[in-house]
Amino acid sequence: MATAVLNATVAGLSSTDTYFTVLEEVSKYNVQLNYAEKLWAAWYLWMQNDTLATGLMSFFMHEIIYFGRSIPWMIIDALPMFNKYKLQKEKRPTWKEQFECAGLVLLSHLTVELPQIWLFHPIATYFGLDYGVPFPPLWKMAFQICIFFIMEDAWHYWNHRALHYGPLYKSIHKIHHTYSAPFGLAAEYASPIEVMLLGIGTVGSPILWVCFTKDLHLATMYVWIVLRLFQAIDAHSGYDFPFSLCHILPFWAGAEHHDVHHERFIGNYASSFRWWDYCLDTEAGEEAAKARREKKLAAMRAKKAQ
Repeated sequence: MATAVLNATVAGLSSTDTYFTVLEEVSKYNVQLNYAEKLWAAWYLWMQNDTLATGLMSFFMHEIIYFGRSIPWMIIDALPMFNKYKLQKEKRPTWKEQFECAGLVLLSHLTVELPQIWLFHPIATYFGLDYGVPFPPLWKMAFQICIFFIMEDAWHYWNHRALHYGPLYKSIHKIHHTYSAPFGLAAEYASPIEVMLLGIGTVGSPILWVCFTKDLHLATMYVWIVLRLFQAIDAHSGYDFPFSLCHILPFWAGAEHHDVHHERFIGNYASSFRWWDYCLDTEAGEEAAKARREKKLAAMRAKKAQ
């Protein structure tokens, strides 16, 4: 770990100590740490294998957040009182569809994402990732996470748009469009190639950042992953509430943005923000189509007037 005090703590531990014994020792000699930092330090000291400690923590965090965040949307789908907020009211996933989707997503997590999660620690630490204590200040974490959202969104836009090219769509991306009315669990329902390709934007952005800056903590990475999972699942929820983030931040994509993409199978390629689709004229929906028609008609009139 990062501090000399923790090294002194290690000397007093044995391989038979439980996690809570280690936590007690860490708390006793490191009063300057907050409780989350003590839990974190005790975990790495108790595991005595940093790659294994990060791998287990990363995998279980991913599963708990992904399925835990999806459950509220499953409940909302079962309650008629929320139907007025559903974007495609006539299309509601059945329990069978949701459980089949959950099973296939879990299989993908175990076979495709788990190896990537396991390789993350040695690769990221090679480039300078810090995983010691104390954690970085909140302002630094927030700044870096904003950068990661921007980087991932750009990667997602261009690769997602490429996946809608004929052969790539048929052989790779079509699986994700199984559901024309998406729901939370379907956020990572995709082919292994797509999972790896788009996942590069999520994991690769922080790695690229730490390559150049040598300034990134694993705790920041975890907060980023949690927020990215929330964004992906909520974008696939199929619901648009008055308090949804897209009504607070006009440039935020949200469920309405992505739902139209699933409904029309084209346009709205970005993940988090609207600016790529706006600037490159790939917005989907009636308003965007109307604007394009008017622009085309205006150009035709101007040409005739010459």
